[in-house]
Amino acid sequence: MLDVSRVQKELVEIKRDEKLSGVSIEISEGDLTRMRGTIGGPHGTPYEGGVFIVDIQLPSAYPFEPPKMQFVTKVWHPNISSQNGAICLDILKDQWSPALTLKTALLSLQALLSTPEPDDPQDAVVAQQYLRDYATFMGTARYWTESFAKRGALGIKEKLVKLVEMGFSEDTARVALENCGGDENAALEKLCGG
Repeated sequence: MLDVSRVQKELVEIKRDEKLSGVSIEISEGDLTRMRGTIGGPHGTPYEGGVFIVDIQLPSAYPFEPPKMQFVTKVWHPNISSQNGAICLDILKDQWSPALTLKTALLSLQALLSTPEPDDPQDAVVAQQYLRDYATFMGTARYWTESFAKRGALGIKEKLVKLVEMGFSEDTARVALENCGGDENAALEKLCGG
């Protein structure tokens, strides 16, 4: 059974250190097993300036089983699926320990953005590009960060305006864009019930 008091303590710690750590978590609809984490893109990387949203699901055996985490924001990275946001990180699988916390897991994801491991990829296409054409990889990763992870970026504002012009309310369009990681086409499909 989920250790509710531990999860609550972890959430208090994350909130207290939010400014310093660059990671945060919000509970989804009052359900402690469903959360949304945010990670700031590390300085000196193509992800710098981006805000990345991570879907977090806690299994009933947490903290004895790892949380299930998946990027909602689209990311161009060898260890993160460019298609569905799945993450290849040992502490989210067989190297999890009850001594770890949601905060350490999010900080580990942030560190993964700084130090990709292309020899153990989640996305083979991205890993090949990283290994064979590093300059193109960096440009693509920066472009994806600009397009999908920068909330204040002109691109997101333009996408929001387009959706509002199509007749959707600004709030509804914003939520759809956030839930789809900034992907305008996926947001439009979601808004149209597709």
